[in-house]
Amino acid sequence: MIKNKSIDSEALTKPVLLERNPGVPFDASWFENIKINKSAVERRAATIGARRSVKKEYQAAWLLKAISCIDLTTLAGDDTPGNVVRLCAKARRPVRKDILEALGVQDLSLTTGAVCVYHNLIESAITALEGSNIPVAAVSTGFPAGQITMEQKLKEIEASVAAGAKEIDIVISRALVLNADWKGLYDEIAACRKACGDAHMKTILATGEIPTLTKVAKASMVAMMAGSDFIKTSTGKEAVNATLPVSLVMIRMIRQYYEMTGYKVGYKPAGGISKAKDALNYLILIKEELGNEWLNPELFRFGASSLLSDIERQLEHYLTGRYSASYRHPVS
Repeated sequence: MIKNKSIDSEALTKPVLLERNPGVPFDASWFENIKINKSAVERRAATIGARRSVKKEYQAAWLLKAISCIDLTTLAGDDTPGNVVRLCAKARRPVRKDILEALGVQDLSLTTGAVCVYHNLIESAITALEGSNIPVAAVSTGFPAGQITMEQKLKEIEASVAAGAKEIDIVISRALVLNADWKGLYDEIAACRKACGDAHMKTILATGEIPTLTKVAKASMVAMMAGSDFIKTSTGKEAVNATLPVSLVMIRMIRQYYEMTGYKVGYKPAGGISKAKDALNYLILIKEELGNEWLNPELFRFGASSLLSDIERQLEHYLTGRYSASYRHPVS
């Protein structure tokens, strides 16, 4: 049974009320002198998994926290309404009832943070999630490449919001970052934020396609200045997706923006996070760099599809001392 020493069990399901980031006027002086020391970042990131470990009931509690922060995602070319319905059923009940009872947390009403789908499957997801508080997130703006016109991007956002999506994951035009057109990037993201209306906007930087950590840092700051509610690493479709060094840079930009404005912006690593151990490393990084206030679904999400299966498997191992076959813990 979990003793809930490291994470308050109420924090798994209790909503946190935040003042939304409204953005600020463009001012290049906020980021023009940023220079990132890649070697220092990589050294710091390497300490996350090696210097700290979370064991036994503490690990189980942290893994339950990780589940509450998952954007359970399906973004495949062969997605169907049936796939989405099964995914939503898993989002509503992410861990088997017998495991929750054995852990003594059957009353948590544990769910994932959101379900993320393509625009054409929003209606299927909303219907499947009816009666729950799980929001539907939709990818937009020509996901994953973003190679469509600005007019098309805004119409796509507006259509997804009209269809009922509560969160919109946008992709930026990478060329704006590659060419250091920071005002152009600001204008693009600010226009997307306006199109989102009340829907929260997660801005995907596609960091695997940004050549330097310095440009990752500057793009992060510009995205927040333009009103992003979250900044997100990747689409999951790049050759390189979320990494701890990139995450460290983006998280420190979030901290700097908060210190400068008083507004908290969320963080979402996505792509390639499939193991419970990796999830723990990201939670530790958030706790050390931003503090416990960011350890909730309103400010931290994992973009993942297979992570949940491994977490459930690890929870069963905690209870039984044995690893079960992975097929016993399907996502959908």
